[in-house]
Amino acid sequence: MKGLSRNALKVLKARYLLRNEKGEVVETPEEMFRRVSAHIAEAERAYGESPERWGEMFYNLMTGLRFLPNSPALMNAGRDLGQLAACFVLPVNDSMKGIFETLKNAALILQSGGGTGFSFSSLRPRADTVKSTGGIASGPVSFMNIYNKATEVIKQGGARRGANMGILRVDHPDIMDFIRAKEDPGALTNFNISVAVTDSFMEALKKDRKIPLVNPRTGKTAARIRAREIFDALVHAAWKTGDPGIVFIDRINRSNPTPHIGDIESTNPCGEQPLLPYEACVLGSINLSRYVKNPYPCRAGRPEIDFNALGMDVELAVRFLDDAIDANRYPLPEIEKMHRGNRKIGLGVMGWADFLVMLGVPYASEEAIQVAERVMGFIQERSRAASAALARKRGVFPNFKGSIYDRPGMPGVRNATTTTIAPTGTLSLIAGCSSGIEPYYALAYRRFILDTEFLEVNRLFFHVARRAGFYSEVLRERVIKQGTLRGIREVPRRIRQLFRTALEIPPETHVDMQAAFQRHVDNAVSKTVNLPRSATPSRVAEVFLYAYEKGCKGVTVFRTGTRKKGTLIKLKEVE
Repeated sequence: MKGLSRNALKVLKARYLLRNEKGEVVETPEEMFRRVSAHIAEAERAYGESPERWGEMFYNLMTGLRFLPNSPALMNAGRDLGQLAACFVLPVNDSMKGIFETLKNAALILQSGGGTGFSFSSLRPRADTVKSTGGIASGPVSFMNIYNKATEVIKQGGARRGANMGILRVDHPDIMDFIRAKEDPGALTNFNISVAVTDSFMEALKKDRKIPLVNPRTGKTAARIRAREIFDALVHAAWKTGDPGIVFIDRINRSNPTPHIGDIESTNPCGEQPLLPYEACVLGSINLSRYVKNPYPCRAGRPEIDFNALGMDVELAVRFLDDAIDANRYPLPEIEKMHRGNRKIGLGVMGWADFLVMLGVPYASEEAIQVAERVMGFIQERSRAASAALARKRGVFPNFKGSIYDRPGMPGVRNATTTTIAPTGTLSLIAGCSSGIEPYYALAYRRFILDTEFLEVNRLFFHVARRAGFYSEVLRERVIKQGTLRGIREVPRRIRQLFRTALEIPPETHVDMQAAFQRHVDNAVSKTVNLPRSATPSRVAEVFLYAYEKGCKGVTVFRTGTRKKGTLIKLKEVE
């Protein structure tokens, strides 16, 4: 298949292509895309449409590397498992039966390739009374450790490590234990954790007041503590380890499209998909680097965004994702009921850093923020219109009545949400583009996936260097060794600005970019705010407060060197 890099083929063989009983790969990339497109398009038959026609359109969309669905769809479509969704949230009830029933359900989801989020906020705090046994409770963190151990032994279809999100409300009596839960490098290795921060907490923090810590079993105040004390502990832990992140839970619930069905308590593992208990979501991402005419540096004309092609592909991608809901084989009946009831999909983007370079726009610029508003606003509008068009033919989502869309003058929609910004780790590698909406981490680095090493070099930079006339082998070697363009004077200043890497971009710019996308996204945005190793805890605090001020639904920081083994490590040598 044309367009696939050596690393793309490598990751496809490692994770996605079918194998026989001997473990030998028995599928080509073209056959994989045929398998996926045919399975998804079969849902069209129920609506009187031609699966063959739509299957061919889905196939062309994916093989053109213009759109890819989430990993479970690529792995499981057309196979016996048939589980296509990436994101799940399960409730954790305050009983031994409820806790281990959820663990059993999570095991089924993790085994199928999905990631699971949990709120442990309903569990009684450590040392609380257990009337049924006369004993004392061990608290949420102890059960998180059990979930973590179970995840450790589960292979997601042999192709992915298990991934969980653990969330605790900021007013839970065990909040300090939770905040410090990952300070031991070996603890909760299969969890991301986030504190569910409320508006009332942020107000108390601003006014330096105490907040009540409420026992969820009794509903009574167990203690009162200064908001500043909790915030300082949160900041220190995030500075030290990268965890916890923050989710602004009240803000998330204000944009909950189906409040009559329930409150949102948790998100998927990367934080971009807030979901109700037992809810799921199928994600997919548009590769923006495929929609630039006359890419920079162009010899004739100016770079332009091909909105016509982008709009048509957004509509087709929405149809694909909606079909995936019908084509899905769900691990639990409760999940099937919730997902079919709300029909949430999450269409996002990848290749954003490449896209900006091709437009000649530096990531760290006001113009880039304006482009983000324009492009994501367009995708949001077209995806919502596509959902409305499907609703006219197929009906609105079953839980539409009572939803935020159930108002006079508003068109009916097929999907309670249509947009999400996911991190697209391996998908971007397949598509040959930058990840999600992140800037370049480095211009040369190692990427580790399931203990397989992938050597990545920013081919777009060297393409630009050749077109602009300053390429040399000496330059290539220096950039590969250094990983950035810092101090390399033979590279024109304008191009050094275009290829600034994550640590060369101010933290506030990272947040501004996240906020710009969030304004045009139904769900949430996966985005990391990268900080240098020299950053102080006060810098982390500034990022958290700024993200709240700018309207983000959550925020994650990563200070260089806080984890011994990260996903991305700057490369010294490249083959």
